[in-house]
Amino acid sequence: MYSFKNLTSLVAGFIILCGVGLVAGCNTQSTPVTTTAQNSIKHVFVITLENKNFSSTFGNSTQDTYLQGTLVPMGALLTQYYGTGHVSLDNYVSMISGQPSSLATQTDCAEYQDFSLSSTDSNGIATGTGCVYPASVKTLPDLLTAANLSWRGYMEDMGNDPTRESAACGHPALNTRDLTQSPEAPTTAVPNGDQYATRHNPFMYFHTIIDSPSCATNVVALPQLKKDLAAASSTPNFVFITPNLCHDGHDGDGTGTAGKGCVNGEPGGLTSIDAFLKEWVPLIMASPAYQQDGMIVINFDEGAPPTPAVTMVSGIPTLTLTYPGAPCCGQQTGPNVTRPYITDYPASAATGGMPVQLSYAGIGGDQTGAVLISPFIKPGTVSNTPYNHYSLLKSLQDIYSVTPYLGYASQPGLVGFGSDVYVKSN
Repeated sequence: MYSFKNLTSLVAGFIILCGVGLVAGCNTQSTPVTTTAQNSIKHVFVITLENKNFSSTFGNSTQDTYLQGTLVPMGALLTQYYGTGHVSLDNYVSMISGQPSSLATQTDCAEYQDFSLSSTDSNGIATGTGCVYPASVKTLPDLLTAANLSWRGYMEDMGNDPTRESAACGHPALNTRDLTQSPEAPTTAVPNGDQYATRHNPFMYFHTIIDSPSCATNVVALPQLKKDLAAASSTPNFVFITPNLCHDGHDGDGTGTAGKGCVNGEPGGLTSIDAFLKEWVPLIMASPAYQQDGMIVINFDEGAPPTPAVTMVSGIPTLTLTYPGAPCCGQQTGPNVTRPYITDYPASAATGGMPVQLSYAGIGGDQTGAVLISPFIKPGTVSNTPYNHYSLLKSLQDIYSVTPYLGYASQPGLVGFGSDVYVKSN
């Protein structure tokens, strides 16, 4: 989500953050799967970054030269990859469960509250309100565990400030305010600061995970990954990596300009994304698990920053932020939200003393693009096939041969990665 920390500059300068408007949904096109290549993949490493449009990440930016100039040529660029919502959490939830947005997840669950379940349809889509789904709602980790396959989430900065969250399975107490909504600058007590955000850790929103004793060993701080990569036997089959709020590009504009960076002084934006990838991707690619049968997925939760304007609402000047919400692949709205949708927030110092109105135009998360790298993907591949986070989940289930398809991964007409992606190198 584009936090209120960044809104003061929007009010002062009426800055238009993105020129991308609402576009029509993508048409799904079935692509035959190269079964041998897909079934040969046994270890998948997902690195999820934040809040960038395809046009900025893979266009003329000079901040991400490693991503564009080194990583893209190594694998497949998915030009038509889309997020599934705004602002952050609903995207992460969809990647591992197929669940659509709820009123709480589309606003990042500032209160870490239970999901009150009303009903569940035949595809497992939950109707209700709240954040933390009951044990009846299943996730990819649940299916992997049942199939005797391993998984682990690696969260940068988790546990840096133990008064906010634990270093393992770190989340707020149920039905309390989430103190990780804002980054914590370095202090004497917390020398490295704490830029962990629970809302970027999808595993913390399912009781099947947080109620299990194995949560503490499956959701861990990022440094553990270096140890786990040492051998294929210690590398989980499914790896999900969440950088901190600076290194995932959520905070900062990447320029290094004073006052426009992260709380620890780093530039953030695509500049810090590039530095993170340059550190971690070579470590993954050098690991026995990747070289044997691995695939790296680099995606973004959502694109298209909101378009800001100051309008009169009930006679009061109000900062209005409109998310385009362009969808892909016949994405359905789901039972818990409507589009268009407007929600209001009171005035605060971060917004220049103005009330804020968030306006959601479409249900999608806009075009972000994604990069896939693997020994089973031909370098320099470009796919224009439409995909989204539900497609990713379906593709992961196909790789691991685990069923049933979860939530909207079971949507009729939705395709997983096919021969447009899995093109074996000669």
